[in-house]
Amino acid sequence: MPADAPGHLVSSGSRPPASARVGVLLPWANMAVEAELPRLHLRNTVFHYARLVPASRTTAIDASFWHGLRAAATDALGSMTHLPLDAVILACTSAGFTGGPPLPPRVVTAFDALLSALAAVGAERVVLATPYPFQVTRAETLALEAAGLKVLAEASLDLADGYPQIPPDQIADLVNSLPTPAIRAADAVVLSCTGWHTLPVLDNLQSRWGKPVISSNLAMGMYAAGLSWGACL
Repeated sequence: MPADAPGHLVSSGSRPPASARVGVLLPWANMAVEAELPRLHLRNTVFHYARLVPASRTTAIDASFWHGLRAAATDALGSMTHLPLDAVILACTSAGFTGGPPLPPRVVTAFDALLSALAAVGAERVVLATPYPFQVTRAETLALEAAGLKVLAEASLDLADGYPQIPPDQIADLVNSLPTPAIRAADAVVLSCTGWHTLPVLDNLQSRWGKPVISSNLAMGMYAAGLSWGACL
């Protein structure tokens, strides 16, 4: 297991795992998910990808992007009709807390996976770091709190696009810019967004702060690992 793949967070129990097939509905400009999920080394999980193209054909996050992804989910899921899927994840975190058209039955979002991962590590108080515009980060804070979590602090890069180009050092600096008392009091650090490359910084941040650091892509891996162990949401 590479140092940037925190396997202790995606493994559970001692029973031999079953296999799981997970459909991943991927925003069309996302380059991080397909790079990071294999690096979690989930040997009993197969990921099948279909790309979502919003009607606006934009890549910057806004209502037309989020709602367009959700609207495109039905046709994308149709392309997987002949696959024996155990679950389907819409691999966009912000699409999970910004409203829009209903998703097809059984489709969960990366935001749902984040909530599941935080529950799995027993987190009740968190700090949040995102690349999103400030108002989107604030919307996620409110969504996390509506789900029963306490957000002690939040930080944002205030970007609407270009997430794959964010270097690891900038992600680490963003987390470390959060108020130290808030990080120390938190049960976990949340790195929201499937579009930035977070695996290279997870172990270093966990070592520095002594607590789980849960990114959206890691959370999707934990969700998939739970499926293979018969622990579906």
